[in-house]
Amino acid sequence: MNNSLVNTARLMGAGLRALLVLTLVTGVVYPLVVTALAQGLFRDAANGSEIQAHGRVAGSALIGQPYDLPLKKGQQTPEPDLRWFQGRPADGLGVNSLNTRYRLLVSGATNLAADSGAVGGECPAAPADGTLCAQVLAARAAVVRDNSVPGHTVRPSDVPADAVTSSGSGLDPDISPRYAELQAPRVALRNGLPVARVEKLIEQHIEGRTLGFIGEPRVDVLRLNIALGDLTARR
Repeated sequence: MNNSLVNTARLMGAGLRALLVLTLVTGVVYPLVVTALAQGLFRDAANGSEIQAHGRVAGSALIGQPYDLPLKKGQQTPEPDLRWFQGRPADGLGVNSLNTRYRLLVSGATNLAADSGAVGGECPAAPADGTLCAQVLAARAAVVRDNSVPGHTVRPSDVPADAVTSSGSGLDPDISPRYAELQAPRVALRNGLPVARVEKLIEQHIEGRTLGFIGEPRVDVLRLNIALGDLTARR
């Protein structure tokens, strides 16, 4: 009986010591070491890849954001603010419904198949609502309408794929240089700027492929719009 109690006490003591050591190592030492390394070697990424503008955080270089007009009375869907460059569509995103105190977007794709709504491998003129074809054709029509300005008509064939499709996360912060250039005449007109000056601004914000071979050239919409705001303020 006494031996049983001694063995039990010894095992409990060893378990408590192991708990304390592991708590110290995994709960204190390890997080501190990882945090120190992240702050020392990857400070920007560790802090959320924040983009600063005029002394405050304007957003993250990794997360896209909308540039919309305020909702009017009775309006459900906001209209894009056409003074600014617009990012990719955010189709597929839902809204956090578990805790409605925080109106958070849920990252995600549409999960629609590539041939959703297609007939014979092509989108019909009037595809069924809710299909990928319907979303793409509606987005293309909006891009053509919004970016056709006096002296510059956008044709459906001019619209690049990233202007009418969302990314896998729905939060892509970048657009292609081609889509940015398509928007240049409209942005120039809305802000009273020469088109050539807006095109130069786009050229200054084109980022090349990662490591020279990964991905495609791209333009961060937030950084581009911050530069546009600075340009119009100086004007």
